[in-house]
Amino acid sequence: MTSSPTKIAVYGAGSWGTALALQLARNGLDVLLWDFNPEHVATYEAARENSNYLPGIPFPDNLHCTDSLEAMMQHSDDQLIVIPSHGFRDLLKKLKPLLKPEHAIFWATKGLEVGTGKLLHEVLIEELGDDAPYGLVSGPTFASEVAKGLPSAMTAAASTPELATRIAAAFQGGNYRVYTSDDVLGVELGGAVKNVLAIAAGISDGLGFGANARAAIITRGLAEIMRLAKSMGAKEDTIMGLSGVGDLVLTCTDNQSRNRRLGLALGEGKNVDEAIEEIGQAVEGAKSSHCIGMLAERAGVEMPICEAVHKVIYKDLKPEQAVKELLARQLKAEF
Repeated sequence: MTSSPTKIAVYGAGSWGTALALQLARNGLDVLLWDFNPEHVATYEAARENSNYLPGIPFPDNLHCTDSLEAMMQHSDDQLIVIPSHGFRDLLKKLKPLLKPEHAIFWATKGLEVGTGKLLHEVLIEELGDDAPYGLVSGPTFASEVAKGLPSAMTAAASTPELATRIAAAFQGGNYRVYTSDDVLGVELGGAVKNVLAIAAGISDGLGFGANARAAIITRGLAEIMRLAKSMGAKEDTIMGLSGVGDLVLTCTDNQSRNRRLGLALGEGKNVDEAIEEIGQAVEGAKSSHCIGMLAERAGVEMPICEAVHKVIYKDLKPEQAVKELLARQLKAEF
């Protein structure tokens, strides 16, 4: 599995799935993009673009759409899942009867399973078995910039070094730098927790608290990721890399982040439901805030910023009160 694939199946025709499909197609791969809605598929094929999420960015000739899971499996041995985390297990269940031993599954979803708090690689192993080849890609990347071909970098981690290299080779291009890793756990944690922290940064900015407060949230938020990662056995270097601190800084500071925009809306006084409805796409951090709390409790670590976000979203804690509670915490050494 060391050479770059020539065909790839991408599940999820939202902005992120489409952007990655575009990157793969521009690298010369034959790409089939799946959407569960036949009307969407027909629209995208007719327009030769994703008119819902990335209008004006044309599909290359080697990128096509389908709503058939059977067609996806027949198309390629390499299966890339880019759907919201709450649908991850259900999709695996549907793919399982169609899978062959040579099929490798990897994902670009940044989240945890709602309700259980399980990492996506744990969900995959439960559904497909210990011997199923798997991996993921993650890093500081916004869909619109990837779709436009702007310079980007990310990390590919997998169950074997050979698969990590194979995944990286598929995305690597003149505009795209991909690094490999064997730390699936660390890459997953960085991508999931940073979404919750981006909501916190958005809340702070929505309240008008300024750059000092935002920098504090990013720095102390990174400490929370590090504590959780260390307790679970992930590598410190991974959290200090693209999929950790890189993605954290990006999502906390740029309004292209849905999670940051949710926080901004909450800080400005809107409720969660209307804020998410305005955003119009999945906001992984809203769901992950509860799951991160479950992980922290199991690991026996404190994650006060993530806990505060959870209280704001699920327990009707006012954002102003959440900030007061964080600032009133007992004095302690920074390290």
